Formats: sequence, structure tokens, C-alpha cells
Amino acid sequence: MSKTTQSGSAESKCQKQYLFLAAAVIILGIILALPTPAGLPTAGHRMLGILVFSVIIWMSEAVSYPTSAAIILSLMAFLLGTAPDAASPAKLLGTSKGLTMALGGFSNTALALVGGALFLAAAMTKTGLDRRIALVILSKIGARTNRVLAGVIFVGFFLSFFVPSTTARVSCMVPIVMGIILAFGVEKKSRFAGMLMIAIAQADSIWNVGIKTAAAQNMIALGFIEKQLGVYISWLDWFIAAAPFAIIMSIVLYYILLKMMPPETREIEGGKETIARELAQLGPMKAEEKKLFAISIVLLCFWATEKILHNFDTSSTTIAAISLMLLPGIGIMNWKEAQSKIPWGTLLLFGVGISLGSAILSTKAAAWLAKMIVGWFGLQMMPALIVFAVLAAFLIIIHLGFASATALAAAMIPIIISILQGMPPEAGVNVVGMTMLLQYVISFGFILPVNAPQNMVAYATETFEVKDFIRTGVPLCIIAYVLTLVLASTYWKWLGLV
Repeated sequence: MSKTTQSGSAESKCQKQYLFLAAAVIILGIILALPTPAGLPTAGHRMLGILVFSVIIWMSEAVSYPTSAAIILSLMAFLLGTAPDAASPAKLLGTSKGLTMALGGFSNTALALVGGALFLAAAMTKTGLDRRIALVILSKIGARTNRVLAGVIFVGFFLSFFVPSTTARVSCMVPIVMGIILAFGVEKKSRFAGMLMIAIAQADSIWNVGIKTAAAQNMIALGFIEKQLGVYISWLDWFIAAAPFAIIMSIVLYYILLKMMPPETREIEGGKETIARELAQLGPMKAEEKKLFAISIVLLCFWATEKILHNFDTSSTTIAAISLMLLPGIGIMNWKEAQSKIPWGTLLLFGVGISLGSAILSTKAAAWLAKMIVGWFGLQMMPALIVFAVLAAFLIIIHLGFASATALAAAMIPIIISILQGMPPEAGVNVVGMTMLLQYVISFGFILPVNAPQNMVAYATETFEVKDFIRTGVPLCIIAYVLTLVLASTYWKWLGLV
């Protein structure tokens, strides 16, 4: 691509960003100018405006996510600060209290867990343990193309336990698989190369559902469930409910990719030797890798035995593990090494996302909007399974416009909670269980590369086209949706979640 073409493309993108940002500001102004609806406090009215503004800039990526977080903080501080105080309607809340509400998400324990997860991912990258684990697994599977595909999917599953960051897992796997593809002498634009790259991204999205600590968006939902519903969901409870779905979908992913992107050959000549050579280049396991592996195993044991052998919550044990990793002598990295590898903008977005959702709930905006949605869809007349089916379909459709499941969870989970709380008792809805199940659906970024950061990491390799991702992603998403309905009417119902 010429410099002139690149310059024109960048200018066009910049113009679109300005247009979307301007549209978001105008729509926010229109919403604020409208009369406050009956039954909705002024603060709730303004939070709906901020929510719509946030959704527009998140969907359009008019500004970067960290920048959007700063803008949302400012809007909440001033728009809530100049609204009447719910406790004393004759007085204004004040910008200090407005900002306190805007920063409320940063005191949530879920933020500590996400921060800890980012440090764990940084440690994996620094030591190279994630790369070693991936290569060891791939070295055991042979060079048949279907086995390589199965190995890539299995690596995605295995790393989900130890690397609680989807983008970090995919970023680890992409160069490994890319190196193998090139070493095999396979064409970069071959079906085999494209199949493997799509498998990396989709397998990680699937296991974002299967494992509580695998993705930041899960922490968003769990934070709202704990704060608003007073229920803490342990790592094992989540895994028992979600693992069957993820296992079945991993198998489905394998067959869909083999059927829709069949490799050109059945076996790659010299494939096993190539992987062995890559592994040999790493040399023997270093002391820091052994320390990190030991810490990760112990941490995983604490997560899995929570509420069974002890009462230490996931966030606290993770922070303790990070402390060990940073200690001189015992640890595996210092603060200077860690801070350069941490995507601090992700943590900022996460905290603001929790604040946004909490404010939507506390200002009664979520309850008012939920009442409207229930009326539009006629949900009050439907049994629990149909309510789940409608809301799951709604989340899948709206996800098409989002590039971040974290942002989607922050925007939608508070509204979902309010919708479920507003259902009549005869509907038989388990609010906690169904919120958790609908959070699974929020991880369904299967259809477009732009639906998740991990998809874009894989797409950047230029091994497949957008149409390839869509062609394999649509049936994957349809089967995932149908499977959720089957599990909701059987397994999840037996667990008492529906």
C-alpha cells in the first residue's frame, strides 16, 4: 500500500471518528433536552443519556477505550453533580459526590482480580512460560493437519486456566502458530493457515465462557451480581455450569473448521521436527518459569477449592500471588518490568464500566429502561426459558456493533439484572442464575473480526479474509445459541440456574 493510500485511509478513519463523536454528543444533548419521563429521577434521565453516549463511542470506536473512560468519568461527575440529590431533592448532589459515584467501580474487588490477571499475563510473557506450554502440547500431537487443529484448540483451553487475559493468550499463540506455518512451508493465505488462526481466536472466545477468570467481562458481571444481588459465585460453581458448554463448542469448532476450511493436505512433512526444534531453542526450563508455574498451580488450586476447603475469595488469592511474584528473591519480575507490560487503559475502562453500570442501577435508570424493554418484548407474559431465549438473541445481535465484550457487559448487565428483577414470580426466573448464563452469551464474539480484540490479533496476520471469519463464525454462533437453549432446558435447569 502506498503512503498516499495509507494517508487517505487514515484521514478517512479520522473523519469517521469525528462524525461519530459529534453524533454521540448531539444525541446526548437531545436526550438531556427531553422532558424527564414520569417515574424516572433526573439523575437517572442523565445516566440514560450517558449510557447512549457511551454505547455510540464504544460501538464506533470514535475514541480509544481509555479516552472514552476519561470522558465518561467527566460526564458523570458534572451531569450527576448538577442533578438533585436523591436523599435531599431540594439540593444538588455536587460534583464531588458525582465524581465519587464515577470512581465507585475502582473500589470493586473485581477490579483487583482483573488487575491481578493482567500481571499474571505479563509474567507469562516475561518468562516465556506460555510459549513453552503451547509448544509442549503441540509437540505431542503429530503433524497431521487435523491433529494440529485439535492441538491449537486444546492449547487455547489449557492456557485459559493460567493466562487470565484473552488478548494475551491469543498474542502468545499467534507467533507460535505463525512460525510453525512458515517453517512448514505452507502458504500464508492457505486454508490451513487461515483455519489455524481462526481456531486460535474462536477457541479463546469459547473458553472465556468456560472459565470464570479467563476474561475481564466475566468480572464485570460477577461484580454486579455480588453488589446488586448479594450473591458471590465461586470459580468452581462457574466452571461446573459453563465447562460442558465450552467442551461441546470446542468440538463443534473443530468440525466446523475442518468442514468449511478443509486443509490442502492431510499431513505436513517435517512438522513434528519443526515444533521440536522450536522447543529445543527455548532450552531447559528456567528457574523463573518453574516459580511461575508453581505459583500458577497453587493459585489454580485455591480458585478451584474456594468455598470447599477455604473461604478465600478469588480476588484476594490472586493479589497474594501477584505479591509473591514481585517479591525480591522469591519473585520472578520487579515492578519496572511489570508496569511496561500492563495495558493500564484496559484497567481504566474496566473500573469506569463498573461505575457506569452501578450508577445506572442506583439512579433507577436501569429499572426504568428494563420496564420499557419488558413491555416492548412482552416478557412479563413469558416463562423463564423464553425470557432467556429472547434476551440471549438480543445480546448476540447487539454484540455485532461492539468491539469489546467488557464494554458490552458494562452497558447491558445492569439492565439485564433489572429486567429479571422485574419479572413476575409466576415466571419462575432465577435472577442470579440467568444473569450468569446471559453473561456467557456476552462472550459470543464469533461473527466479525471486530467483535473482540483477540479476533483482531488473529486477523492482523493476514492469513484469512473477513468473509472466512464470518462464514465459519455464523454457524458457530447459531449452534452456540441453540446449545444454550438446550442446556437451559436441561442441565442448567437441573442446576437450578433457570
